[in-house]
Amino acid sequence: MKLDAVKWGGALLLMLALMAGSARAAWVWQANAYGQQLAAKETTHQTTLTQLANANSALILAEQGKRLALEQWLAASDQSHYRALTDEKTKQARLRDRLATADLRLSVHLDAAATGCDGVQATTCAGGLVHGATRAQLDPAHAQRIIGITSDGDQGLIALQACQSYVRLLK
Repeated sequence: MKLDAVKWGGALLLMLALMAGSARAAWVWQANAYGQQLAAKETTHQTTLTQLANANSALILAEQGKRLALEQWLAASDQSHYRALTDEKTKQARLRDRLATADLRLSVHLDAAATGCDGVQATTCAGGLVHGATRAQLDPAHAQRIIGITSDGDQGLIALQACQSYVRLLK
């Protein structure tokens, strides 16, 4: 009986060794198969990430190009606006200087019927040399204020034109 037990024990031990070997082989085979599947998924995932990064880079470059074009347009527009504003200020300063030196006098038309000859100057009604509407000269200080007001208005119109050209570009 002892021999049978040893025989059976050896057979049992051999079966256990074979089962452990086959389990190990199955384990290695599955690990290899799953490893290959994971590697394939990782490669696909990495390819997708690379494509997304490339698309994002292209989008960033396009947006940077648009930004650069807008910055260049804004710089040119600012320069044009500044030039127009400076020219207008120079023109207004010359006009104020001419008014201050009495090189230029501002005058207004008067309604001769409403004011009569007595309301203006005695020399212009008595048979003066001025033909047409009756005129009165403004005080230089008032003329300076009027030029200041028109200067502010001109600057506002120039700024409005710059804004309108910007809005037209956006449409």
